[in-house]
Amino acid sequence: MTRVSLCQISIDHSPKTNLESVREALAAAPDADLAVFPESTLTRFGKGILDRAEPLDGPFVTGLREAAREAGTAIIAGTFVPAGERVSNTAVAIDTDGELVAAYRKIHLFDSFGARESDLVEPGDAPVVAELAGLRVGLITCYDIRFPELARALVDQGAEAFAVIAAWAGGPFKEEHWVTLNRARAIENTMWTVAVGQPPHEDGYGVGRSLLIDPLGVTVHDLGPGPAVRTGEIDGRRTESVRRTLPSLEHRRLGVTGS
Repeated sequence: MTRVSLCQISIDHSPKTNLESVREALAAAPDADLAVFPESTLTRFGKGILDRAEPLDGPFVTGLREAAREAGTAIIAGTFVPAGERVSNTAVAIDTDGELVAAYRKIHLFDSFGARESDLVEPGDAPVVAELAGLRVGLITCYDIRFPELARALVDQGAEAFAVIAAWAGGPFKEEHWVTLNRARAIENTMWTVAVGQPPHEDGYGVGRSLLIDPLGVTVHDLGPGPAVRTGEIDGRRTESVRRTLPSLEHRRLGVTGS
């Protein structure tokens, strides 16, 4: 059993302000084993990320590591790391003693609905599974959720849950896309899914609706639109029970479909 906190915090342009918001969220969930924060927890998305990006040993990730160690809570959060003339949109995974155990660079960039993330961001090239709080967590960032092959690759790497972090862009029916895609990834992989986004901002990023979804696709928690912190439980026995009833992963025909 892993207690996971969905930390749907508002994100400011200032990394220092956001780090304080992280600390406040951890204080609001003292019994959590793992706290998941949104994509771009470092700073609001936009051209400013080129100036505010930091290396993984910079003050923001160092502050996250200190906060994790002080709270005794593992952390997943989004940051931006310099990558030549662009940045890497990076999810960091930090364990309870403050060690940086993994850094996932977002693979699929949001060049859709009129946006051009690739103008600012260098894409990653490898799926990542991080072991945190006794749980093997597959890391997924925002637009990645539209690509089921990434989730399946994480399953094949031994993931026991998905952590999806996002600054999901708003717009007609976009909130329903967010909810539907996260439930679909949970259902098709019989996988606990922790999906944490930003609440809505005036720049159009964020729809809220952070979700804890069980391996059958049941929404256990839905945080709605506003800033919120809520803790739930990931129970491996639920996964085992669902997979006995619905052994779809065992029914894959890789020689026929290739995936």
